[in-house]
Amino acid sequence: MDLSPFLFGLYKLVKYLVYPYTWLCLLLGALTLLAFLPHSPQRVRWIKILAASSSFVVFVLGLPLLGGTLVGLVEQRAGRFDPQAVKPFDAIVVLAGGVADKGSLRPSVELGDHAIRRTICGVELFEQGLAPRLVLTGGDASIFEEGPVEAVEMRRLARRLGVPDEAILLETRSRTTYEHTVQLKQILGQSTVLVVTSASHLARAAALFRKQGIRVEGFPCGYGERDRPGDLRNLDPFDLLPSVGALGKSTTAISELVGTVVYWLVGKI
Repeated sequence: MDLSPFLFGLYKLVKYLVYPYTWLCLLLGALTLLAFLPHSPQRVRWIKILAASSSFVVFVLGLPLLGGTLVGLVEQRAGRFDPQAVKPFDAIVVLAGGVADKGSLRPSVELGDHAIRRTICGVELFEQGLAPRLVLTGGDASIFEEGPVEAVEMRRLARRLGVPDEAILLETRSRTTYEHTVQLKQILGQSTVLVVTSASHLARAAALFRKQGIRVEGFPCGYGERDRPGDLRNLDPFDLLPSVGALGKSTTAISELVGTVVYWLVGKI
C-alpha cells in the first residue's frame, strides 16, 4: 500500500532517529542544556553520562575499523553472483538509488552516485544477455513539492549507454524498497528477476521480493568494503583514527539492521 504524503514525510523523519549523527545531536543538545542549568550532584552525573555517550558515538562509531567491520557484515550477506550458474531471467530490476533536483545552482537533474552505479551494473548485465528487459524503479520521493521521477532519469542514462527504448520498462510510483516490490509484483507477476542494488542493501531487498512471491536472484553492485570482516591484512594506522566516512559506514550498517528488523516485525519479510 502506498504511503500518503503525510505518512511518507513521517516515515522519512522517523528514519533520522536511526542515524548516529542524530544520536550525537540529541546527546550534545541535552548535555548543553544540563551544563547551563544550576548544578547538583545528580545533574553532574548526567552530564558525565551524556559526555561519555557523545564520545562513544564520535570516536567508536567513527572508527574506520569498526565502521568497515559493521558494513562488511551487512555486505557479505549479499552473497556472490555467478552468471554462469544461472539461467536467463525474465527481467533485470534496478532499484532506485537517489536523485537530486535542479535549482538555482545545479542546472539540471542529477542521479545520485548509487543510482548511477546501479544503472550501469544493470546495463552491463542486460548486455550480457541475462534478461530481455531492463526494469528501472523509483518515483518522485519529494515530500513538500513535486520533484524528478528517478526511474525516468535512470532511463536517460540507460539510453545513453545503448539500451534500446523498447527493452526498458519503468516503475514510477514507488519511493521505498517495500513499495518497489509491491509495484513490481503488479507489473511482473510471477516473473523471475535479477535485482540490482548496493551490496549493503541487497539482502533486505531480496527478502522483500521473496515475500511478495517474486522469484529473485540478487546482484550486489557497489561495495563499501574491500575485505571480509576479520581480514586484517590491509589494516593501517589510519583505520584507528575517527573519520566522517567511517561514521557513514556505521550509519549504513545500523540503518540496514534496523530496517530489516522493522520489516520483519511488521511481517514484510
